[in-house]
Amino acid sequence: MADCRYQILQSAYIKLVLHALKHRTSAVNGLLLGRLSEDGGGGAPTVQISDAVPLSHSQIGILPYLELALIQVEEHFGAEGLAVVGYYHANERFNDTELGGAAKKIGDHIFRYFPQAALLLLDNKRLVELPKGKDRDPVVKLFTRDSSRTWRSPGPEGSTQLTTKEPSANVLLLDYISNERWNDVVDFDDHLDDISKDWLNPNLFK
Repeated sequence: MADCRYQILQSAYIKLVLHALKHRTSAVNGLLLGRLSEDGGGGAPTVQISDAVPLSHSQIGILPYLELALIQVEEHFGAEGLAVVGYYHANERFNDTELGGAAKKIGDHIFRYFPQAALLLLDNKRLVELPKGKDRDPVVKLFTRDSSRTWRSPGPEGSTQLTTKEPSANVLLLDYISNERWNDVVDFDDHLDDISKDWLNPNLFK
């Protein structure tokens, strides 16, 4: 869906990065919630990503586990008019910038219900470099599925295909990192281990 643009809200963006930072030596994943906004002027439609739900740091790629999470997520967010519009993933190895088989498999699963689905892969190298520069672009790499059913990144020339809604998102992200707020992130794995932990993370931004 190269003709579609993607915009992620600051809170969703920060949440997924903090989730990855909490489990630096593990692969992590989660779901992206939002809606498709058609451009009435004939321009490209935009997928607005308004929230992220941290899923796992240990059950990566297990579809029955994903199905269970999807049911709960869709029941909760469907009442707010939001749908699952994508998936995010952080690889276990710091220098691994490839989209693995598990991420593609989950992306294919979501694509069946939402053809404009986005896969976001955390770029650890850009995250480390963030305090040194003035990069306002998200520190994630966008992948979309093309007509050949292959997940591809638009590359440097298509870097504007994914933007943050708030230009200062990376500045606030650095503030959250400096305060080690990743310790407050709860994913589905944490919730299943202790149901008192809320996977909706209602207090993360308070």
